[in-house]
Formats: sequence, C-alpha cells, structure tokens
Amino acid sequence: MSCSTKLRDRVRGTLIGLGAGDKNHGPSHMALRLAQSLTERGQCDPDDVLGRYLAWHRQGSFDTGAVAERVFGLAAEGVLPSEAVRRTDAELQGLTAGVNTAHRVAPLAMAAFVSDADLEAAARRESALTHAHPLAGETAATVASLCRLLIQGADWEDALAATARGKSQSVTGALQPNARLDDLSDGGFAPETLRAAVWFLHREGTFGRALTRSLPFAGRANYCPVLVGAIGGARWGAASVPGSELRGHPLAGDLDAVARELSSRWG
Repeated sequence: MSCSTKLRDRVRGTLIGLGAGDKNHGPSHMALRLAQSLTERGQCDPDDVLGRYLAWHRQGSFDTGAVAERVFGLAAEGVLPSEAVRRTDAELQGLTAGVNTAHRVAPLAMAAFVSDADLEAAARRESALTHAHPLAGETAATVASLCRLLIQGADWEDALAATARGKSQSVTGALQPNARLDDLSDGGFAPETLRAAVWFLHREGTFGRALTRSLPFAGRANYCPVLVGAIGGARWGAASVPGSELRGHPLAGDLDAVARELSSRWG
C-alpha cells in the first residue's frame, strides 16, 4: 500500500474496528449517526448530531448507558437539551463519567475537515450533549486524539505519550499500560475503560489478538472492546479487522459505507 492508501485504510479501520468490538451494537448506532452527520454536513454540528440521536431514541434506542438514555428521555418530554443534561447529572449525583461518549466519538478523528487543533474541543462538545462530567469529555477527547495520531501513522508509544500531555491524572494514568490484569476494571467509568483498552492494545501485536483477549475480560457489558476496536482499527487499519468479527452485525454495511466516505476525504 502507498502511504495515502495506508492512511485511508486506518481511517476506515477506526469505524470498522469500533463495529467489530461492539458486540451489543448500541455504540455503533451512535457512532454511525455522528459519522453520517459529519459526512452530510461537512462540519461538526452538535445540534444536528443531537437531533439524530433523539430520532434514534424515538425509534427505540438501546445500550446507550443510563446517562444518555435519561437525557434522551427528558428531551423527548420537551425538556431543553442543556437542562436535560443538567437534570440528569443532578439525579445521578454527578455520576455521569460513563464511557458512552468515548465509545461514539471516533468519527471525529476520521473527519479530515476537523483540524488537529480543534479535535479535542470538538470531542468535548460532542460529549457534553449527554454527559456533564468533565471526565467523560476528557476521555472522549483523549480517544479522538489517540485515534487521530494513529491514523496519521504515529508510533503507538509516541501516540500514547503525546495524547497524555496536559490531561488529568485519571486520564494520564489510563494511558500508562503498566498495570497488572488483576488491577483493571471491567466497568464503564470512562478513564478505567480506556485504561483496560490500552492495556490489551499494548500487549498484543494484532487487532484480532487484542480484541479476542479483551472480550472475555469485558463480559456481557462489553465496555472496553468497543475502544479496543476503534483504537486498534486506527492503529492497524481496516485490513487487519477479521471479517468474522463483523458477521451478523446489523450495521456492518452502513458503517463501511460511511467509513469509506470519510476516508475518501483525506489527501
């Protein structure tokens, strides 16, 4: 592959990998809607993205996590979106640092028209559509930045180090893959989910092995494999994603189509 072909393969791999890691399919639905908004609008338009999420909610959304589900439910009742986010955060006593926004944010890293300088801010704005906790936004921004660096061909350890700069202790710790497996959490607290994903990606040399090892660790909740898939796809490219991992995924064709469209916009 030429350098430009490899780059486009890594762009496509980011969303294809996310789908491969998403065994419950909710994050795929949200990432697809974000990606479709980006391709159709040619810019990051949070209002348009939220409208697509709410339309999906009306159609019967699932596996969004408690935070997004409550925000969508309140908005469907006529509560202003910003108030729905504030009220949800209050109801949950500030426990809104879930991984849902990090799960869905990868398309921003794939959008060539979102500059490197604006990427993390765009990811934080997207996260704030549903999650008030700053750690949710910071983790989403970190995932977007890490995927972007890997898409651009950065070395894995260099990308981790660059992404960690200026981050909070919780997120910086998540990017230090020196924990023991027994110290990892299979839960949905965003920095800890990222920490687990980085651990598996650091120790395996292929997409398939990293994902295969992460799945039994994560169990039915399937938190970290979504990040393993997105980040691993950005690192190793779509060609590295085993077709068997997407077999039976209801959105496989849609994810591939929008991933190809976003990848075509890179020079």
